[in-house]
Amino acid sequence: MVLNNPDEGINTEQLRESLDQKIRQAEQKLAAVTTKIKQSQAEVDKLAQRNIANSTQIKEVKENTESYSSAAVRDIYDEALDAQQRLFVMRGQIDKLKSDQIHLQEIILELQDMAGFLSRTPLLEGGENELDAAEFIESVIQAQEVERKRLSNKMHDGPAQALANFILQVEIAQRLFDLDIDQARDELDQLKANANSTFTKVRDFIFELRPMMLDDLGLIPTLRHYFEAFKEQNELEVHFTASGTERRLESYLEIMIFRALQELVSNAARHSGANTVRAHIDISEDRVAVDVEDDGKGFNPEQALEGSMGIKVIKERVDILGGEFSIDTAIGQGTRIGFSIPFSTEEQDVFA
Repeated sequence: MVLNNPDEGINTEQLRESLDQKIRQAEQKLAAVTTKIKQSQAEVDKLAQRNIANSTQIKEVKENTESYSSAAVRDIYDEALDAQQRLFVMRGQIDKLKSDQIHLQEIILELQDMAGFLSRTPLLEGGENELDAAEFIESVIQAQEVERKRLSNKMHDGPAQALANFILQVEIAQRLFDLDIDQARDELDQLKANANSTFTKVRDFIFELRPMMLDDLGLIPTLRHYFEAFKEQNELEVHFTASGTERRLESYLEIMIFRALQELVSNAARHSGANTVRAHIDISEDRVAVDVEDDGKGFNPEQALEGSMGIKVIKERVDILGGEFSIDTAIGQGTRIGFSIPFSTEEQDVFA
């Protein structure tokens, strides 16, 4: 591997142009999603007013039942149910659009960080690991899409389903207040417990999407917090250690390393059948090294680099940043994945 060889390998200008194009495309999608959110919110506001009017009418029916025919009562209740269901669906659509909005904002930030990094840092060129610019950018986007789908499924199966249950519990409690006040209180107590549980899940999803700690406290404290939470959520022994100097790195490097560790440890939990995972990070004067090891069933490393979008993108990011990447595994044995990346020595120690 050599740095800054202008005659072979990846074209720096081509990569920058590809990055700019991807940023523009993401910004266009973001603008379209933002417009849809505004339009959907306006519809939700109308449906909310309609629900208020329906509630008022239902109250009137209850107080003056003799003034309404059975058909009229049925129509009023059907109208209220239809409006309530449409409101629930529209709110679900807004939640998905907002998730898309956050995802696109994250893509734009990451691509902008990449572009900024390229303007300040020599780019890996030539050698066996040379990369095609468009292919690299596309693989990054595809990996993000895989993660987006995973989080979307988790959101649908978790908080979204819980919110649907909340609505049913509220309706049950409302009916029980006129029949059995004690049972109504029990329903509300259960609703509160479920809401607290769902809030915790939503907070975890937000952390996975974009941990604010990473911006405020840096890489090592964020990793410690992440692995502590990961141990609580998974039946897996996870040991995280850090050595060297705790310093702030380039924002892009911190995000890349956090995402890489997140991907590698999640892979071990989901696919390896491991009982124990050990993750280590070392930050020296001019290089950061990461090592993840598990005692799982292992895999074919060549197939993994072709079939696992996450591992493939990690390797490509490491290569393009002038680093080194290694996999030590085989079917029937554990796995060790490591990489190291050089960085500018101009960074200041945050704990100096």
